[in-house]
Amino acid sequence: MLNCTNNNYVNSNSTFAIFHISNMISKYLSISIESDQDLIILCIGTDRSTGDSLGPLVGHKLAPHIHYFNDVYLFGTLDEPVHAKNLEDIIDKIESQYPKSLILAVDASLGNMDKIGYINIKKGPLRPGLGVNKNLPSIGDISITGVVNVGGMMEYMVLQNTRLSLVMNMADIISKSIYRTLLKYYNTNLYKDTEYP
Repeated sequence: MLNCTNNNYVNSNSTFAIFHISNMISKYLSISIESDQDLIILCIGTDRSTGDSLGPLVGHKLAPHIHYFNDVYLFGTLDEPVHAKNLEDIIDKIESQYPKSLILAVDASLGNMDKIGYINIKKGPLRPGLGVNKNLPSIGDISITGVVNVGGMMEYMVLQNTRLSLVMNMADIISKSIYRTLLKYYNTNLYKDTEYP
């Protein structure tokens, strides 16, 4: 959970949200990833808090499809979430098993009232826990954050009172955007005629 300070925002309710987000991920991927480099999709958050469940929900939606793509690995699902208590261990595992990987990190965020429901995509790391004053390591070469509620005060209470429908919709948009990007870069012909469920 972090505070958004960047301005690459896409409204998750926009008709073309998946198209715009996927294109931004693709742009950053094309200038960052090297041939034969592993791609790690790291979805951060916990299923114990509605507002902070965006990452695990994205991971849950992507999990059935990841094994079709070579050199792409997923961390953080509803069954095995990556959160404040195990984040450092997961980072150590990634650095040990996939030492030269590129990391696409996904997390929920708190922001201004007028940005709730918006998704931010940027080149560079995110800082998990920043929105709730936790000191956790920055992570990610490309990062995606979804503004799930307003920040500034009583952050834990705000997260607990975030609407699940908002988070589910944003997770759906983000997971479909990532999937669309994977189809472009990995095993392009495998699902040529298959729509993401």
